[in-house]
Amino acid sequence: MSRIGKIPVVIPQGVKVAVVGDLLKVDGPKGKLSQKINPGVNMSVNDGKIVFTRPAESSEARTVQGLIRSLVANMVAGVTNGYERKLEISGVGYRAEVQGDSLVMSLGFSHPVKYQLPAGVKAEVEKQTMITLTGADKQVIGQAAANIRGFKPPEPYKGKGIKYQGEKILRKAGKAGKAGK
Repeated sequence: MSRIGKIPVVIPQGVKVAVVGDLLKVDGPKGKLSQKINPGVNMSVNDGKIVFTRPAESSEARTVQGLIRSLVANMVAGVTNGYERKLEISGVGYRAEVQGDSLVMSLGFSHPVKYQLPAGVKAEVEKQTMITLTGADKQVIGQAAANIRGFKPPEPYKGKGIKYQGEKILRKAGKAGKAGK
């Protein structure tokens, strides 16, 4: 049995949940999100909770029930508190700045790298080397952070590049030189 799928999602004060056909809409103080619900999962909203049940007892139905429950819980948390992802830029001359709804980065290339932020994602740059992405949709925030990191992933010798805050970079030893023989 799906243990995660059985747990009801509590709807906090100020969050509105509406089911329109197979589409779930969640509206809260941080934004609006919607998710298509798989027909293999039945959903009911009552007493400030969202309960998920499955009509069949197959392995696929159990996994889909847990997946849909996790996605809906992330939606409710996103419109209530929002999500945040921090990136660190390290390297001489590497920096970033926000220009309107895009992020412009100088990453050692011959040209500046310009990244158009997705809808619902806001970026803040602190000290030109810390990028903070905020928004209501956890999946969009994570994908935007991965796209930004993909422009210049951290290299293993000096650690230059863009990394997630708190990420450990495995360092390699450089050349040994003549004295190392």
